[in-house]
Amino acid sequence: MDRNADAPWSKFDPEAYVDLNYRTPLEVDLLIVRLMRDHFARCYAAGLPPSVRGVDVGAGANLYPALAMLPWCEKIVLLEYALPNIEYLERQLAPGGYDKEWDAFWEVLREHPAYQDTDPRSTFGDVVRVERADLLSLDGQRRWDIGTMFFVADSMSECPEEFRKGVRCFLEALNPGAPFAVAFMKESRGYQVGAHRYPAYRVDEKQVWENLEPFTGELEIHDLRHVVRKGHEGMLLALGRRNSAIAAP
Repeated sequence: MDRNADAPWSKFDPEAYVDLNYRTPLEVDLLIVRLMRDHFARCYAAGLPPSVRGVDVGAGANLYPALAMLPWCEKIVLLEYALPNIEYLERQLAPGGYDKEWDAFWEVLREHPAYQDTDPRSTFGDVVRVERADLLSLDGQRRWDIGTMFFVADSMSECPEEFRKGVRCFLEALNPGAPFAVAFMKESRGYQVGAHRYPAYRVDEKQVWENLEPFTGELEIHDLRHVVRKGHEGMLLALGRRNSAIAAP
């Protein structure tokens, strides 16, 4: 059984990952962006708190979760462990702005009125920063007001205990009432990026519900049956809000 520490994260190829998944937007990602956009807009329909801090845990080479949080946040932290991904994310924060392939995802976001007054490139550079962190080492001492975690807890290890801990560490990093969006590859048997193979935990809708529900005041799970490569059976998108309870380990 491959655990998170066994995977070749130092050799992860973010450009190859973007080529596979985002350079040409996939229908399922555009659907995810719409669902996440509408969820966040509903959560803030009554107005924003004085200061909202967002986090994307395990950001990798994917900007659309952070873009979806832009209109709501004073600051957004992209937490990432793999050094090649950190370098990729820092390039996206350069003065020239992020790469053009992310424009297609913003076009979907700006279909909602809540996003139309935001200049994404300048705002992204102003409010986003990158920080190196290991999901499994988050201790709940820092808390954020809105959060995302896309294809992380299920895509770092074959170990069920590490999957459960990953979900718990993410949710314990959110303040009570915080809106969140979490995505999983359904029944993934691992994946290839460039020359290297990475582990995955085979998760289904029932497991997602069981692991998220104790931490949530509201929760909806979308079973998206889009298959984008060999070795998985679709995607699961969980949208909800953090409750105030302390769940058992």
